[in-house]
Amino acid sequence: MPIGPGGLDSNGIWQFGEDDSEALASDLLNLGMGSVSTAISTLGGVLQVVSVTKTDTFSTTSREYANLTGLVAVITPISTSSKVLIFLSIQGTTDTDGTTVGGRAGMFRLTGGNSAAFVGDAAGDRTRAIGSFDQQDGSSDRTLGSSSGNYEDAPSTTSEITYQVQVIQPESGTLYINRSSIDSNTTLAPRGASTITLMEVAG
Repeated sequence: MPIGPGGLDSNGIWQFGEDDSEALASDLLNLGMGSVSTAISTLGGVLQVVSVTKTDTFSTTSREYANLTGLVAVITPISTSSKVLIFLSIQGTTDTDGTTVGGRAGMFRLTGGNSAAFVGDAAGDRTRAIGSFDQQDGSSDRTLGSSSGNYEDAPSTTSEITYQVQVIQPESGTLYINRSSIDSNTTLAPRGASTITLMEVAG
């Protein structure tokens, strides 16, 4: 990197100098003259992306939050000042348990980093969650619902972080992931895919 203001080199290509307002960008443009990763971190940008997709099925009758097998993502932040953007898309439904009276919505949440805060406020006996899956009954028992969530975490660490999706079926019945409740062998019965994506963004 030239000392002082930048200027044209012998080939007519502008070389940024240390005194240029664009000095940070010069680390990217003048490769070998500085740390590219440091420049990206300073300027702000996406540092890494981790994505996990679950295509198989899962079911639970747990009345407590339990890990959703296969929907877990691990990331090691590059900087303590980084933010981790979390994107969730989960396909699921609950069964009728022999009645069409009263919905029995299954619910989900996230663990890892500071993501435990990404739930609704406490209110009596209500289950704190990111979202839920509606009960399907009658003519709709072959349908599959979709629920999603986005969250910006500030873990303030460069240690490995594991983000795990957890699910719960608070009342009687079964929660199904990536399949309908009846799941008969017919073109009318869907099979879905769920995903969790982590994006580290420079702070």
